Amino acid sequence: MTLKLEDVLIESLPYIRKFSETTMVIKVGGNAMLNPEKNTEIMEKIIQDIVLLHYVGINPIIIHGGGPEINEKMERMGKQPKFIGGLRVTDDDTLEIAMMVLVGNINTKMVSLINKYGGKGVGLNGVDANLIMAVKKKNQKIIVNGNEEDVDIGWVGETEIINPGLLRIMIENNYIPVISPIAVDKKGQMLNINADTVAGAVAAAVGAKKLIMMTDITGVLRDINDKGSRISKLKVSKIDDLIKDEVISGGMIPKIRGAEVAVRSGVESVHIINGSTPHSLLLELFTDTGIGTMIYDAKEE
Repeated sequence: MTLKLEDVLIESLPYIRKFSETTMVIKVGGNAMLNPEKNTEIMEKIIQDIVLLHYVGINPIIIHGGGPEINEKMERMGKQPKFIGGLRVTDDDTLEIAMMVLVGNINTKMVSLINKYGGKGVGLNGVDANLIMAVKKKNQKIIVNGNEEDVDIGWVGETEIINPGLLRIMIENNYIPVISPIAVDKKGQMLNINADTVAGAVAAAVGAKKLIMMTDITGVLRDINDKGSRISKLKVSKIDDLIKDEVISGGMIPKIRGAEVAVRSGVESVHIINGSTPHSLLLELFTDTGIGTMIYDAKEE
């Protein structure tokens, strides 16, 4: 049965009251959203929802990825993307392409849309005011012809420190920060960081009420080929088992690890939702029925 508009508004009221004056970190990623040439309508609906959150008293902070667009740009330039453990192998050229796509393209377009719909967007990356300090990620172990080898994945960072002062200034002045996942180390070297990892670290640093990860999947699936196998609620204590059983694998691993960092650092819950579903953000936050996977701690159980 389709709910009437007035029913939806009444159902949302207690949630609006509960979440007003809280901070929420929203990670936007996935091919369905971050290719504005193909999916302008999807991105515009997401930005409209985020601006609406702002106007009902929620302080949104946006972290965006850009993997599909980076892959596309690399292929146009004759480079083949490579991944190890869900992380992009990043040489000098790949880092330059990533910065071009993330900072120069996606970030600017998202800020422009926020401004179009009545918000005040500000584009940032981890270099600004040392927002995201990182260290180069250690070599990754992979199996080659039955033998374990250490592989250098290049200029890939691991979050070390989030300096949230600039974000707090932005929020206090009614701006909506939009952050690209480019970090810097103590020597000034730029590093590419997985956006899911950044989102988890930022959510923890600002004491966010929730972290929403918008991607192009419906959440954590027990069977990747069966959308009906979605896990609606997932305790952080079960994450390692699901990774060991390969229910969580590949690019989902850094997403889940980012969620784990956030929850164990005091974020109430993390929600993984399909952002290509119209107004999925509002449906997840303001209705009684969730549409994705909620990750939470349950120490009392």
